[in-house]
Amino acid sequence: MERVFVDTDIIFDLLSNREPFYEPAAYLFSNADRNKLKICVSSLSFSNLNYILSKQYTPDQARKKLLKFKTLVTVLAVSEKIVELALSSNFKDFEDGLQYFTAIENNIKILLTRNLKDYKTADITVMTAEQFLYGK
Repeated sequence: MERVFVDTDIIFDLLSNREPFYEPAAYLFSNADRNKLKICVSSLSFSNLNYILSKQYTPDQARKKLLKFKTLVTVLAVSEKIVELALSSNFKDFEDGLQYFTAIENNIKILLTRNLKDYKTADITVMTAEQFLYGK
């Protein structure tokens, strides 16, 4: 089964029904639900999402959304090595560096994000959910 790493922005598109990005995010995660794809995310995403979703929903609603979402993904740890790699890297956005090196350290060859510009020098394939799903 193909494994992909999904950045926080795509998860937020799904959990907050953010248009026009909701549909490809929903289709992506429905593939995981049907065991057609294995989606990996970093533990960092849960912290960031809880913070963001708690502004849109009550804290209890945000946690329930995340608990349900967790059943669709494999959560990968952000280790000390990953933090050091991100700190020593050329990533302007530290969080992007953490995401990238989490994928690299777990031998994942595809990273999905809407933020392509920050991954221009990536050594793995970086694309949007639309590009991955529809070849756009």
